[in-house]
Order: sequence, then C-alpha cells, then structure tokens
Amino acid sequence: MRGAVLGLLAGMALAGPASAAPVTVEVTAKAETAPVGTGNADAADDPAIWRNPANPAASLIVATDKKAGLYLYGLDGRPRDFSPDGRLNNVDLVDMGAAGVIVVASDRNDEARAKLRLYRLDTRAAKLVPLGTVEAGWGEGYGVCLWRQGKALHAFSVMKHGFVSQVAIDLSGAAPAGEIVRWLKLATQTEGCVVDPRSATLFVGEEDRGIWAFDARAGAAIDGRLVAEVDGAQLVADVEGLALAPVGRRGGWLVASSQGDNAYALFKLPGMTPAGRFRIAAGKLGATEETDGIALATGSFGGQYPAGLFVAQDGENAPAAQNFKLVSWADVLAALNGGSR
Repeated sequence: MRGAVLGLLAGMALAGPASAAPVTVEVTAKAETAPVGTGNADAADDPAIWRNPANPAASLIVATDKKAGLYLYGLDGRPRDFSPDGRLNNVDLVDMGAAGVIVVASDRNDEARAKLRLYRLDTRAAKLVPLGTVEAGWGEGYGVCLWRQGKALHAFSVMKHGFVSQVAIDLSGAAPAGEIVRWLKLATQTEGCVVDPRSATLFVGEEDRGIWAFDARAGAAIDGRLVAEVDGAQLVADVEGLALAPVGRRGGWLVASSQGDNAYALFKLPGMTPAGRFRIAAGKLGATEETDGIALATGSFGGQYPAGLFVAQDGENAPAAQNFKLVSWADVLAALNGGSR
C-alpha cells in the first residue's frame, strides 16, 4: 500500500491553472471526533495535529471549543483531555525538541486584549499541561500559527480587526514570556494563517479578499502580497482555515477553507497556482459545511491514513453539536488526480 501511495504522490498532475469553473471533487470522512461540549452554538473552530512518529496510530488532535476551552482527541475521535479555559479560538502546535511539544491557542476572553495561552502536550499520557499566557497585543485574538527557527519560537497572533502581531516566545523560564517584535496589517477581518518554514513565508487569510503572503522574518518588511484572490470560483468567501502539505524543498500544496461554498481549495507551491478543489461529502459519516479551521499533516497515520491526515471543523453536525471530521489525504490526492484528467 505504501509503495502505491508514494507512486501516486510522485505522479500527481495538480499544477495546472484553474478554469473559470474549476471541478470540485468529493471525498468522505474516515472518522469524526465526539461533538464539542457547547451545544446549539457555533462552538467548534480549529484543529491542530500531532503525529506520533513511533506509533502513528496513536497520534493526537488538539481542537478548540471557542466557547469553553481546548480538547485533545485520539484518532478514534474520543476525547483524551479537556482544558476548560474559556474562549480559545484557534490553535497550533510545534515540536520544540527538548522543550517538548508546545501548543498555543488564541485567547479571546478579553476582546480588547489578545493573549496566547500555552500548553505542553504530554504525548505519553495524552494530557495538556498548562504553561501560562503571554500578551499578544490590543484587539480580539482570533487566529494563531507558529514558526520554529532552531530553538526560537515565534507565534503570529491574528486579530479580528486585521492586525497581526509577531510574538517571540521564550520558554526558558518557569513560565513562558513573550515579546511583540513586529506588527502586520490587513484591511478587513482576518483569521487563518500558516507558516511555510522552508521559505520563511507567512500566509494569512483575509476573509473577503484572499490569501496574503508575508516574509515571516521579524526584521523583514511588513508589506504583503495578495497571492490568491477571492474569485467566487477557486476561492469563495469567507477564506477561513489555512494548512500546508509540504513536499521536498519548495513544493507541495497550501489548502484553504473556501467556506462560502463548503469546499477546500488547493494551491500548488511555491507559485500558489490553483490546483483543484474538494468537498467532504456524506458517506458513513456526515458531510462538512461552513468549515472554519483545518489542519493537515503528511506522513503515515496508520492504515486509514497512509499518506497523511486532513482534519476539518464541521459547522453543521445536527442533531449533535459541532465536531471535526478526519479525512485521508491519499483519498484527496486520488480524487483530485482523477478529476483532472
């Protein structure tokens, strides 16, 4: 199976430009998480994935209930832990080596003063260990993404009003410390972001406009480039979650939640060329609608996910509360490859 998947990845023909009406293929979810605890509300929001390199089937998913706190799920969808820390909107994680796997959530409990709430992921016990908070600037905390540079950790805290603070996080003390080292600005409501560490590129989604690219380095210019515009075809507003599937030194895909038509848009890296679209349709589990956050991690996650795992928030999971759907990345690539012929 692994050889077949690697052959599929090597032969993918996804780099062609999108037509005026790009084809949107369909895949189905392999699993889903238990619903978040907040019912009858827009509550589930954003996931992040930790891949267990020694035992991929024992990998973990961190995800927010933006009304109540932070969940930790196994790949079977069952909750392993919950931190009742209130209004945590987006989440990301990064393996910092000796410092452990660090989880950072955007804390919007005070809408005038954003914070970043930090945890260490105890991967053996499947527990979230609280570390503390750092200041992230004025405004309502919305999105967050992380960038590791050697032993240094930077967080990009995206405010609802369009400002983005770059926070250098120090984990060396008894409690984490943070310093805002740069501000970026987009004109309107902004949320999803992701960093490509290979090129030091920060991608940020401006919900009604499109996807912007910035130099992630703290000393770089603050001007960004609009690299994928909301066009009503490949990308339909709102632009929500962003995720990366890196391949090699420069290649792979950026995936965006095209919330306005319940789809996910792919862009081929490094040029951000439109490279297809997909939806999560109803199968043994329900479809996804109105997706906010997404996460994607490549590599094997066991038999159901031989080439990677894609996780998407499901905004319409009636009669239950909102949850997150788990999809095989190999299924997505196979569907797109067939749809492009």
